[in-house]
Amino acid sequence: MRSKQELTEAVRRDRRAALVVNAHSRRGRQRYEHVRARLVAAGFDLLGTYPVEHPGGLERSLAEAADLGPDLLVAGGGDGTLSAAARLLAHRDIALGLLPLGTTNNFARTVGVPLDLAGAVAVLTHGKVIDVDLGLAGDMRFANHVGVGLSADIMRRTPPRLKRLTGRLAYPMTAVALLLRHRPLRVTLKVDGATHDLVTHQLYVANGGFHAGRPITADADADDRLLVAYPVGGPARRDLLRHAARNAATGGSRTLDQRPFLAGGEVWLETDRPARVEVDGELCGRTPLRIGLDANALRVMAPADSEDR
Repeated sequence: MRSKQELTEAVRRDRRAALVVNAHSRRGRQRYEHVRARLVAAGFDLLGTYPVEHPGGLERSLAEAADLGPDLLVAGGGDGTLSAAARLLAHRDIALGLLPLGTTNNFARTVGVPLDLAGAVAVLTHGKVIDVDLGLAGDMRFANHVGVGLSADIMRRTPPRLKRLTGRLAYPMTAVALLLRHRPLRVTLKVDGATHDLVTHQLYVANGGFHAGRPITADADADDRLLVAYPVGGPARRDLLRHAARNAATGGSRTLDQRPFLAGGEVWLETDRPARVEVDGELCGRTPLRIGLDANALRVMAPADSEDR
């Protein structure tokens, strides 16, 4: 496998890339055409281009793009798309290029990629390859987070018809209905051997610095060898809403040594009853669960001044 410097030089010199864009909607298709034109104008030799118009085609398109042997696989979409690309490219001699086209864009924010298309393309042309950690939820790699509690229940219970009619509004609408009867979980966390007990409606374990488009803390990132476990509120339903609002307002000023954060390289998660788990927005089994780190698993194009530990 080439060094990061060698891969950076190959991307800058040869511009050999493949492009996969999540283009489910009419707007997504238009974005695909715009993205493709931008990359061609920037001098990229696109070995293959894949507008993904059906949900089941993403993994297949990413695999086909990687099989072309590009130096850079450019993925355009939201966090789910970029997480799928990250899983595929773990420990491969291909750099992941990020085009953040989603709503929250947590992974791109963590890596420092601009959210505007011109800025993101500039990173692909003038940036450098760094390596970042991925999380491991059981055997499944993830880029952003594991969620246990209300978030997983929302994904399981949101009616497909409601999603078709209202789009993303379907999730908060379902959340309000579920929260009225949601039972809190008694959670036992073992973080690097230390045991912690808590009661909450929602728990997250994050790899990286952002969640819901906002900083988790001022000192978390995707290359720090740390997972960050934290509840959103306590046993009372109103706490979840109040703490979610407070987290959104103060995340950028808090640090990992403050409550309610528990940071470490390994998290064992148990609940008083089997609870569904969502991993980067996909349902993935139930508790109990071991969550670990795959250090420096992914090579990604980042701004040229990015720190690379």
